[in-house]
Amino acid sequence: MEKLINLSRELGVDIYVKRDDVMELAMGGNKVRKLEFILADVLRKGCDTVITRGSYFSNHVRLTAAAARKLGLEVFIVTYPPYDGYEMDYQGNTLLNMIFGAKIVHTSNSFEADEKMIELSEELSRKGFKPYVIPVGGSNPLGVLGYAHASLEIMEQARSLGFNPNIIIHATGTGTTQAGLILGLKLIGVDNVRVIGVDVEKENERVLKNKIIGLVNEASSILNVNVNVDDNDIEIEERYSFNGYGRVSGELIEFIEWVARREGLLLDPVYTGKAFYALIDMIRNREIEKDAKVVFIHTGGLPLVFQFRNAFIKTLR
Repeated sequence: MEKLINLSRELGVDIYVKRDDVMELAMGGNKVRKLEFILADVLRKGCDTVITRGSYFSNHVRLTAAAARKLGLEVFIVTYPPYDGYEMDYQGNTLLNMIFGAKIVHTSNSFEADEKMIELSEELSRKGFKPYVIPVGGSNPLGVLGYAHASLEIMEQARSLGFNPNIIIHATGTGTTQAGLILGLKLIGVDNVRVIGVDVEKENERVLKNKIIGLVNEASSILNVNVNVDDNDIEIEERYSFNGYGRVSGELIEFIEWVARREGLLLDPVYTGKAFYALIDMIRNREIEKDAKVVFIHTGGLPLVFQFRNAFIKTLR
């Protein structure tokens, strides 16, 4: 965890960054924490192959491929365009998937991808393999445990730096990271920290909240604890999706440049750029009070900078 000295001074709010983007595995990211628990279950069950899905440039599939190889597992990635009209470009995550040697299966959309994962699992089972299907984004109760554990780490590191956070903010897609943080903070008795998930996918708020509540309940069941979560525990910021998953704009690119030139911190245009934009905008609009102590979770995604190189070049040249 590190403090953003220049922006904190400029904005009058203490901003700390939890650097989950610098984890050791394959350029890091929040999916590493989820995969730690999910892949332990893969090994415990004696499986030899993992199957997962994600968009062409998904961080989750890149890290699943890397982690599977590290553990000696075969890996299948079922992938699809992030939105209609997007053309495959072998840069960033898509290039890394090839380098890790993942077996890549192309489909048209996420619904077709879910069906294909089931088909692949059945086909591999008939051939004598022991496949394990990981849902998109590692969005299951085991994945939740990764950030339930991280919440303790965040609070310990904050206190070692001499502050108690008022807000933890991060990009949210499937809701797993947010579910883990909410669960973890409740388990350690912290009830005065706002956990804000910035929706980067233009998801329906009701649907996303229901996902998060369901994930918390399922993870609580695994831990054999009773944790009550309702809508009041779940804060979702919907204003900063920039028209949905994988959509970028010149304004967002210029903002990422603005942060990089003030703090030397790289954000990506799919997740962290949008979430950090939300944080700064909320500070400027006084929706976050002066003198607040904010922890921004940098959930990774560095390869996406190269994935969107043309947008960066066009805007910054």
